[in-house]
Amino acid sequence: MSRTALVNCFKARLYETQGKIVNNFSEHLPELQSKLIQEVLKENYDFGFATVEHEVYDEDALEAALTENVTNLLLEMGNGFAFLGKQREIIVGGRSRKIDLLFYHIRLRCYVVCELKAKPFEPEFAGKLNFYVNAVDELKKAPDDNPTIGLLICSDMNKTEVQWSFKGISTPMGVATYNNIRIKDMLPTQEQLKERMELLKKELKHTKRLMSKK
Repeated sequence: MSRTALVNCFKARLYETQGKIVNNFSEHLPELQSKLIQEVLKENYDFGFATVEHEVYDEDALEAALTENVTNLLLEMGNGFAFLGKQREIIVGGRSRKIDLLFYHIRLRCYVVCELKAKPFEPEFAGKLNFYVNAVDELKKAPDDNPTIGLLICSDMNKTEVQWSFKGISTPMGVATYNNIRIKDMLPTQEQLKERMELLKKELKHTKRLMSKK
């Protein structure tokens, strides 16, 4: 078993016991909306439909792998998500900023700003996500839209670090993890698959000859 597969096994066990997505929704949203959002968002996302080139990869590679198949991405995100694009530009103070993934949730009637991190959670990630949520509220949110939601998806996290990072932040945000990204250089090539098939055929023929002699 590879190191990546082993890590995924440990993480799967972790999320059997952890519970819902780590968030501050109940503190900053009406009760009904908070409950709806927690029903919609997951604590862990299965990105098994996406493939990156190498075991060590960055956010750009992760984003590209996810958006190559938007249909599967939306299926994993859940019902009601509309994909508005990747690297969506916003201009703040004359400076261009780009949001990793921007969604609109039809049932929740709000924008969902999604930031991707191909690494474990760091406290500074919360500040950046807070900035993007506020920017979307100011620049894109319509008067009849509900408050924008921030969703950070990272490779791993410490629950206490996330909760402490939320202190002093009044924008609604949640932090989730992902697993099962496929690694291209760990997958067999077509030639390797053919070789394995030929070897299997030879082994089957050899087994049949041995059986016929008995």
